[in-house]
Amino acid sequence: MRSLIALQDKLFAPLGSGDAFLAFAARFAFAASLALYFFNSGLTKLGEGIFGIFQPSLGAYAQIFPRAMEAAGYDTEQLGIFHWAVVTGGTVAEFVLPLLLIIGLFTRLAAVGMIGFIVVQSLTDLVGHGAWDDPKVLGAWFDRIPDGIILDQRMFWVLALSILIFKGAGWLSVDGFLKKSAD
Repeated sequence: MRSLIALQDKLFAPLGSGDAFLAFAARFAFAASLALYFFNSGLTKLGEGIFGIFQPSLGAYAQIFPRAMEAAGYDTEQLGIFHWAVVTGGTVAEFVLPLLLIIGLFTRLAAVGMIGFIVVQSLTDLVGHGAWDDPKVLGAWFDRIPDGIILDQRMFWVLALSILIFKGAGWLSVDGFLKKSAD
């Protein structure tokens, strides 16, 4: 057994720790699979005109506060400044955080922010939209079906973002350029 482990170590030694590649791969996976998802979701929340980000759409409130909107008869005027701040902040986050991750600027902070965003998004889906009662959406760990949106898919999202928290942005990033410039 020790000889097999030693052989494995010898075969993979040229790769080194792989930290820089792993970080770049996590950023690439995010950009390739999730960035447009978040950008498009952000677009659905914009209000009319150039300052639409500060006047979120009715759909933005309905997506983020479904029960409050239903109780208010889908009249955003009945909601307060708290609701506006959360919707506006969430909309901005859907544009800014993915962009920071893609270019590799403030990568660790952006990854923490995205994980927080995903947790809030998941809780909103489960509680606000009632997905808690739908086993296909909720999913389950350690089962034979790996396509549950909340527990299965979003666990992989958080894994990729966790790599960025622990490893940083990797090569080909603004963070890496700034670090080299400072040295």
